[in-house]
Amino acid sequence: MTAQAEAQQPAMPGLSVIIPANDEAETIGACLSAVLASDLPDDAAVQVIVAANGCTDDTAARAGAFAPKAAARGWALEVLDLPLGSKPGALNAADARATGPVRVYLDADVIVSAGLLAQIGRALATDAPRWASGTVRIPRAQSRLTRAYARTYRRVPFMTQGVPGCGLFAVNTAGRARWGEFPRIIADDTFVRLQFAPQERIGVPAPYDWPLVEGWANLVKVRRRQDAGVAEIAARFPELLPRDDKPALGAAGMARLALSDPAGFAVYAGVALAVRATRHRRHGWSRGR
Repeated sequence: MTAQAEAQQPAMPGLSVIIPANDEAETIGACLSAVLASDLPDDAAVQVIVAANGCTDDTAARAGAFAPKAAARGWALEVLDLPLGSKPGALNAADARATGPVRVYLDADVIVSAGLLAQIGRALATDAPRWASGTVRIPRAQSRLTRAYARTYRRVPFMTQGVPGCGLFAVNTAGRARWGEFPRIIADDTFVRLQFAPQERIGVPAPYDWPLVEGWANLVKVRRRQDAGVAEIAARFPELLPRDDKPALGAAGMARLALSDPAGFAVYAGVALAVRATRHRRHGWSRGR
């Protein structure tokens, strides 16, 4: 980038990166390594908060081991070791410690690309309320079943149109003022996204990796949780629904997906049917995949 182009870039606001983590010892290292490798200006003010909550493994200790790497960049890394396993509680505890005018919320198994945080920071360098996310990529799954499911999931309208914000979203100061504490709900990401009209949501081109869970039972469990989260938003916050621009798949869309990839569509539809048959199940703290 030329000096003139750099001068035309918006100033980089301070960032608070908030990572709720429940038993994420196997993923938190890769997540933090990617965050700490972000291509940000040397004078960027960055605060990273890992909110380990209800962990029965060494998530907090593994996260804390990255403190020297953060300090080497002049960044602050704080690890909260919270006894209760609650994602909304973890988000609220981290928010209470956050100081950056831009808040970036990401799941502990998300891997950001080097340029993502800078692009988000600059996109949110405005006084107008804004929400932002990157370009989501679903990495290759280990199981054939999840790979088949992913082939169709990547092509549903929610993923191909608009900015889904799966596993990672950010808001600026005016945007964060749209709500108070995170309510105790399943779909915190949907709750935040619908605080903003479609024209207030920004998608930046830099990608990030957002993995799906592995295997039939986990796919059904997470899809059941997703559906319950949407229903909960509709019941508790109906005033947010007019801001939802999620396109409907429709019969024609389903036919196109089924004809182009019968095996992938069969798995995707089968998971949806299994969820309908088990709607009575309870929902705990799990990845929203």
